[in-house]
This record gives sequence, structure tokens and C-alpha cells, in this order.
Amino acid sequence: MVIFPNDIQVEAVIFDFDGVIVDTEPLHYAAFQRTLEPLELHFTWQEYVDIYIGFDDRDAFRHAFSSKGMILTQEELHRLIERKAGFFKDVIAAGVPVYPGVLDLILYLHAHKIPLAICSGALRTDIDPILTMLGITNSFDIIVTADDVAASKPDPECYQLAFQRLQAAHQSVFSKDTTIAIEDTPAGISAAKAAGLMVCAVTNSYPAARLDQATCITDSLALLL
Repeated sequence: MVIFPNDIQVEAVIFDFDGVIVDTEPLHYAAFQRTLEPLELHFTWQEYVDIYIGFDDRDAFRHAFSSKGMILTQEELHRLIERKAGFFKDVIAAGVPVYPGVLDLILYLHAHKIPLAICSGALRTDIDPILTMLGITNSFDIIVTADDVAASKPDPECYQLAFQRLQAAHQSVFSKDTTIAIEDTPAGISAAKAAGLMVCAVTNSYPAARLDQATCITDSLALLL
């Protein structure tokens, strides 16, 4: 067990990925624009922050089309997801910014045998190369991505699945009451809370006032050590 701010007792931690471990939201935005610009469906960075952060790729493309009154077939959706994934792979080849303190936190929790999972709206193919770059693949027992669920956050399915799989992996009796999600968006907070988890919000993507539904809020994960 570890103690987080406000004397919160933690026996398991589930990390969001984009916006929590790595500063990849601008990189996802760039990949979306390269995919959508030829279709004249691109959007501004502010629209991305206000609307799209928290969506998985499926819901992001669906919203981009529906906002223009256009129909998106399943076949075209799959093509767009694959195209965007290719662009994202190109973008991350130059390196990915990591948030201060997060690697130290992950390695500390892993060394103290705290069960760790990732619960992300990104694709597994987006996440795995970055974890390899950072050398932290083996720190996580469970990784739940958009590939594993039908709906993106704020739907709680992803966190419910991550908790179930993490508990099964450890054959452990830790409960939702001592499991905390680390999130950076209102949608992520809503998803984790609806799944019955505590939430520590970090102000990487939104100001504290937008994250006030979390159990605790921090300006940096470095402050959790």
C-alpha cells in the first residue's frame, strides 16, 4: 500500500496514457489533421481540447463527420483509423515528451509491488511503441485500450474491464475503494468514478476547476512521490 495526497490509501493504480504519462495529445491532433484535411473535416486545436480529448479514434472520426452532416460508413471508419495510426507512428518516431515525475512514479510503484494497469482510449498499436521507447512495458500488468471496448470515455466500460483484469492477474483482494485512476480529463474522471474507482487528476490538459470531480488533484505526478 502507498499513501497519496489527502491520506488516500492506494493498493492498485490504473493510469490513463495520453496526457498523463506522455504529452501525446498534440501528436494525436497532428495525426488527425493529416488524416482529415484532405476531406476538409479538420478542426482547430481548441476544438480538439474542448470536444475530442477523451474520445477514442472511432468516436473522434464519427463526431468529425456528424458535425458536418456527413455519413461515415464502417468501412471508411476502419480506413481512417488505419491511416491515422500510420501518421501517428510517423509523428512519434522523432520522440515523445514525458511528463515530469511520471516515470519515477511508475517505477516506484512497480518496485513496491503495487498492481499497475493502463486504461486508454488510444489504440494498442499507438501505445506499445511508446512504452518500449520508455522502457516501462514490464511495469504494467494489464493494458486496456480502444481495441478492448465498444465505447470511449466517459463510458465506464474501460475502467471496469481494467479493474477486473488487474484483480484477476493478481488473484488479489484489493477493492475498488483502494484502487485509484490517474486521469487528466473530465471524461476520464467520469469514466473512472462511474466504475467505482477513486481518481487523482493531474492538470496537464485542463485547469483544476475543470477536474473538480476527482478525489484529489495535483499539478504534477512528481508531487505524489
